[in-house]
Amino acid sequence: MRVFSLGPEGTFSHELGWRLFGDAVTLVPTIRRIFEAVERGEGNGLIPLENSEAGGVGASLDGLLSHDVWITGEATMPIHHYLVSLVPLEEADVLYVHPQTHEQCSDLIDSLEVPVVHTSSNAQSARELLKSGKGAAIVSLLTARLCHLPVRRSCVENNPQNVTRFVTISCHPYSGPDAVKGSIIIDPREDRAGLLHDILGVFSRRKINLTRIESRPSKRGMGSYVFFLDYEYSGEDTRSVLGELGKMTSFRDLGIYPVLEVPEWK
Repeated sequence: MRVFSLGPEGTFSHELGWRLFGDAVTLVPTIRRIFEAVERGEGNGLIPLENSEAGGVGASLDGLLSHDVWITGEATMPIHHYLVSLVPLEEADVLYVHPQTHEQCSDLIDSLEVPVVHTSSNAQSARELLKSGKGAAIVSLLTARLCHLPVRRSCVENNPQNVTRFVTISCHPYSGPDAVKGSIIIDPREDRAGLLHDILGVFSRRKINLTRIESRPSKRGMGSYVFFLDYEYSGEDTRSVLGELGKMTSFRDLGIYPVLEVPEWK
């Protein structure tokens, strides 16, 4: 089955998709397109959900809120950046870099003391470098390999612990035996004192550990939010949790799922 992931070639989404699913990966230009294809039953999807530095990915959270899909797995990927150049670094007189990559690699970029040209993606940085034949760029390892660009310095990000969490999505829930996580969207649809306390109490009383809580505007007006909750799943039936939540608020079950093993880069 096809797995839709975020392009263009050389993105971290592309790299993780290739490592997990190989040639089954189909690249599309936006996260919204991934959700639309999955909802139509054309295949499964791989989306970035949150970054350890930047937090939740808005397009992915909105997609989970507005599309009828299930989370079927999660995988984390360390985010490393690579300085590439066709000439010796001391001859590089310009640096091509995506703005987010710039932010994550600012320490190195400041030390280079060369003009910076921002691009629309890591892949575009590589294309601009190939077009000019000089200068340098900061890209992913996959982009460097696809474009045959010599790596001058490896792992040039400011924070070597930078990680992005991805999830796989499907139009059918996961039903295997090795689920260890679960996710729920809660939409209070009312504003009263103690409501969030009552919601969290449902999990506390059952000693279910919540691993993530994130609010997102409901788009119904200022001050109206929905909450994304992730929790540790240890095999207990979650119907009682969902039943109690249903008595006090609207919710949407996103399913239970395993942690996917990511093959080593070859």
